[in-house]
Amino acid sequence: MTEMLVTNARLVLADRTLDGSMGVRDGLIQDIGEGPSSVTNAVDFEGDFLIPGFVELHTDNLEKHLQPRPGVMWPSSAASVVAHDVQIAGAGITTVFDAVAVGEYSSASARRQMITTTVETVANPRVREVLRSEHLLHLRCELADPAVLDIYKPIADNPYVKLVSLMDHTPGQRQWADLAKWRQFNRDKKWTDLEFDQMVADRIAAQSQYVNRYRTAVIDLARQHGTVLASHDDTTPEHVDEAMNDGISISEFPTSIDAADHAHRRGMKVVMGAPNVVRGGSHSGNVSAIDLVQQDLLDGLSSDYVPSSLMQSVFLLNQSAGIDLAKAVSFVSANPARMVGLNDRGVIEIGKRADFSRVRLIDGVPVILSVWREGRRVS
Repeated sequence: MTEMLVTNARLVLADRTLDGSMGVRDGLIQDIGEGPSSVTNAVDFEGDFLIPGFVELHTDNLEKHLQPRPGVMWPSSAASVVAHDVQIAGAGITTVFDAVAVGEYSSASARRQMITTTVETVANPRVREVLRSEHLLHLRCELADPAVLDIYKPIADNPYVKLVSLMDHTPGQRQWADLAKWRQFNRDKKWTDLEFDQMVADRIAAQSQYVNRYRTAVIDLARQHGTVLASHDDTTPEHVDEAMNDGISISEFPTSIDAADHAHRRGMKVVMGAPNVVRGGSHSGNVSAIDLVQQDLLDGLSSDYVPSSLMQSVFLLNQSAGIDLAKAVSFVSANPARMVGLNDRGVIEIGKRADFSRVRLIDGVPVILSVWREGRRVS
């Protein structure tokens, strides 16, 4: 039996902030009380926030460690996963869905190698023993890629694959409706105008050839294995309707207010990027996450490419947008947990997993001092 008591904390509960104490036993929250505790061996938070562990549904951060530079694969996937894990836990994320791209057009063999090593490493019991956060897998299936189905099929039944998103990054639509933005994003390619036009034409041709049949095949595989499905970069109400008709429950990073509003009306959960909140807008010129929050069209936030953005976005929404702190925290904890059926975590509540962080504000900036997962300190 393992026990601990936290006292003198500002506990961020599901519906309010409470100055009080919290007891933990065997990895679960056992009691919550108002006011300080008189127990002598309690952990004194000195008035700092006690915030539930974050549930991160989509982070590309692992790939930065697996392939730190274009064409450079890190020799040890275990070392990459562990280094990534340190950043994730340090950001207050206690459950993470490592998002790996299934298909990348010109480098299918490299992508297949990266995914194979990632799945093997994340599933390795010896590696999992030392990981600070709980790691699950989110497969980002690029439907216009000719290799997507060949890569996805062998790992569709892996028990750690819990989320699949349907993506179509063909230039000229969805996230890349503005071709100038797509070219800017790929500026390292240094395409000539002729090369750029040819690349756009090739991508559109691939979309026409592959997207519809691969969409059906990926959805069927995900359903067979009970995997949650998300639609990526919905831009129009028609995109949302297509997703709903396919039984998809999450609209991930919609690019327009119209799409987000339609998704909400139809009962889909809307997830946006926390970097969008921190930066005050989308890097690709799409809808602002703060606008969606203010219109009550947001359900969750994802760190996307910056793990620390989750905690920053929570306090920015509270301090600058006037969003109640408990509601802001729910965007990164309880709400995403429910989206993927993890109902045992994401909230400071008796009987839930004791996943939480100690957070102190310094000049308005949230600083994570320590993190616990299932009652065990991990950072």
